[in-house]
Amino acid sequence: MTAIKLTFTEHLEEFRVGIIKSLVFIIASSLIVYTFTDKIFAELVKPLGGTLVFIAPQEAFIANVKIALLGGFYFSSPYVLYQVWQFIAAGLRKKEKKFSSLYVFFSFIFFILGSWFGYFIIVPIGIRFLLSFGSSHVIPMISVGRYVSFVGLLTLVFGLTFQVPLIMLLLSKIGIVTPQSLSRNRKYAILIIFIAAAILTPPDVITQCLMAIPLIILYEISIILSRISQR
Repeated sequence: MTAIKLTFTEHLEEFRVGIIKSLVFIIASSLIVYTFTDKIFAELVKPLGGTLVFIAPQEAFIANVKIALLGGFYFSSPYVLYQVWQFIAAGLRKKEKKFSSLYVFFSFIFFILGSWFGYFIIVPIGIRFLLSFGSSHVIPMISVGRYVSFVGLLTLVFGLTFQVPLIMLLLSKIGIVTPQSLSRNRKYAILIIFIAAAILTPPDVITQCLMAIPLIILYEISIILSRISQR
């Protein structure tokens, strides 16, 4: 009984140390990113095609901090995921460790791909669409804080959206969904995707397809992974 308690205590201690290491890594990465915020801002405003304003004395500073924290999170995410995996793997069998290590690795890859897609494809489309509501009577004056939050949110959302195939793989592995049910509901999923794309993008076919096609591909990947998991 004492040995079990000691092992559990040691496991919690490893978890605590992992959290501290991850926080230190994120803070250190954020501080490094902070030194490059001017260059990052120059890249961020390119989709906007203009300049930003700040309407509160602290807004520009807070925007810099947001960029630093977001950048620190992205750069340190492989290390943080490794710490999470180490904690989980301690209680897994050899076969489960192999699956979990691959799962974490591909989760990171898909998150980066989704974030890239969100920033380089969706953000410019979204900005063009939203700015199209301006007129000679309504001139856009975008604050730096709101703009950074907008770009950061879209990037994060699409990073998480690209996790869908891996979530479906996990759900299939534990028996909640099946490849048959995913295939059967494909037409409804595609319809929902195109409706969402039509609402969120400007009214032209090209931009709608730019958003819809990757999401459809993700759905198809979900079906393939679901089939593989049941072999």
